[in-house]
Amino acid sequence: MRVVLAEDSVLLREGLVRLLEEAGTEVVAAVGDGPSLVRAVVDLRPDVAVVDVRMPPTHTDEGLRAAVDARRQEPGTAVLVLSQYVEVAYADELLADGRGGVGYLLKDRVADLDQLLDALSGVVAGGTVLDPQVVGQLFARRRADDPVRRLTPREREVLALIAEGHSNAAIARRLVVTPGAVEKHTQRIFAKLGLTPDEDRNSRVLATLAYLRA
Repeated sequence: MRVVLAEDSVLLREGLVRLLEEAGTEVVAAVGDGPSLVRAVVDLRPDVAVVDVRMPPTHTDEGLRAAVDARRQEPGTAVLVLSQYVEVAYADELLADGRGGVGYLLKDRVADLDQLLDALSGVVAGGTVLDPQVVGQLFARRRADDPVRRLTPREREVLALIAEGHSNAAIARRLVVTPGAVEKHTQRIFAKLGLTPDEDRNSRVLATLAYLRA
């Protein structure tokens, strides 16, 4: 297994290099910032990149952004995020890109080297390895961002019937309201879901997909 390691703490970086090499893993590069990570992945094409989230210069989310960039340039590279922090924005993007195995573990919850090696093997094989705390925060963010949550109870009821394939006339009969009232509800639903009129897109289908995702 060929690994690129991105960790800004020199002591932790060198310690991880030693542990991984003693376990039979080849660390082909050990870097301390995001741009160096991207260059190492592009130049060396490792099996997996192990990445910290907060790196120079701002120590916010450079590591994750670099991992996303590296995967765009070298699709299929496995990524294991190993950090003290959960950064949901770019973690969500990394998980959703479908370009290879991905993991996100919290440093203080990795019990031993075997757990880390198992995680590396899992993501190299194309799997997903996530700490439960990461999963919880990702789901919390998705619930908060879900536009369906902005709908009123009546609008959600109308959307559910749209998702079942009912026409406005059929929905009006079900809810014992006028077709005009259903049309108003439908237009408000589309507006809240960000679905503007478009000849190339069916707003009812897109609204149904939003409902199913929610």
